[in-house]
Amino acid sequence: MRSLYTFGIRLYTFAIRVAAIFNVKAKDWVDGRKNLFIAFPEVKEKQVCWFHCASLGEFDMALPIMREIKQKRPETFLLVTFFSPSGMQHYNKREHVADFVTYLPSDTKGNARKFIAHFSPKMVFFVKYEFWSNYIFEAKRKGVKVISVCTQLRKNQRFFKWYGGFFRETLRSIDFFYTQNDQTSLLLADIGITTFQTVGDARYDRVLQFKNTLQPDVRMMEFLSGQKAIVLGSTWPDDEDILIPFILSHPTNKFILAPHDIREERIQQIEKKLPGITCRFTDDLLTRNVLILNTIGNLSGAYSFGKWAYVGGGFSGKLHNILEPSVFGLPVVFGPKFKRFPEAEQFLKHGTAFSVKTVDDLIDVSEHIELKEEVIKEKSIQNIYKNEGAAAKIIDHLIRRFNF
Repeated sequence: MRSLYTFGIRLYTFAIRVAAIFNVKAKDWVDGRKNLFIAFPEVKEKQVCWFHCASLGEFDMALPIMREIKQKRPETFLLVTFFSPSGMQHYNKREHVADFVTYLPSDTKGNARKFIAHFSPKMVFFVKYEFWSNYIFEAKRKGVKVISVCTQLRKNQRFFKWYGGFFRETLRSIDFFYTQNDQTSLLLADIGITTFQTVGDARYDRVLQFKNTLQPDVRMMEFLSGQKAIVLGSTWPDDEDILIPFILSHPTNKFILAPHDIREERIQQIEKKLPGITCRFTDDLLTRNVLILNTIGNLSGAYSFGKWAYVGGGFSGKLHNILEPSVFGLPVVFGPKFKRFPEAEQFLKHGTAFSVKTVDDLIDVSEHIELKEEVIKEKSIQNIYKNEGAAAKIIDHLIRRFNF
């Protein structure tokens, strides 16, 4: 089965190389992996801890854990690998303590042997639901401790299917799981894995640290002139189908709109649908009612100027980070497809988040928020603080269990 898996990896890599002829993201994926091994630094005599993240969201989960490691073991060399181009291209927008960041070479036996032989990590952390079998098996063969942090699993994944024996073997090769929720812990127990602890999501630690060190953006203050904005974050066209009519029907409100895709053609599409009422963050004068963030890295801070937030991706099942607005006490609104995001269901249950499908839904929710804004704000902040501390729990347990 392992040979079949490796063949599938090679086939996937070939498919991406073909797609790279036509697709920019696929091209970035391929180009980023050229001559990887030549660029690796020399790390002999260093104690390497390796974190693997699919993309930027997983990197956000890893950041507080890496920070805890550096505080307790400052001599540790922190290696970070990404699967996706978006992680590699934007990780430097975060304040981080990584010593070296690179793409993960494709998960073949040869790459796994070569990669682990070069870095000789003491411990490897796979974040959330990244489980690359050849790397995990090779790490185990070389005596490297394999840890899964902020683990999130769902019953419909291949690990729990009748044909998932090989993938269950991959999970059983992991030394310990620090899970986000009890549902994940129960799924592991159902397949005979008992080496787990439910600790929560380390992104709560990250957003609190970000809030406590944030310097207010002068440009946004200029745009708002003392008002609060409705912040529309990481929006996709499906989101904008309900957001744009809402904006047009509320001409006295200030809006900060951050599209997920900031290419010029996308910015122009939005501007055409909101004629005469938009300005760009990079403009000299910010005098209109809608500020479009046509830059990367400013959205997280923009939430500090909000009265409530709409977070995009909820019409495709790729909901973006709702913790970033919540840490500032903002009520959060998103689309109908959120089942893969336990924090969304938790916030809905607590009454600090709301799901909408139509413009009318959005209007109704906005009116409810206006009436209950202070109550929701207090509950939202309490919820964030109640869930902090995952990173410290992970490191403390690693020290006790593995003499880390």
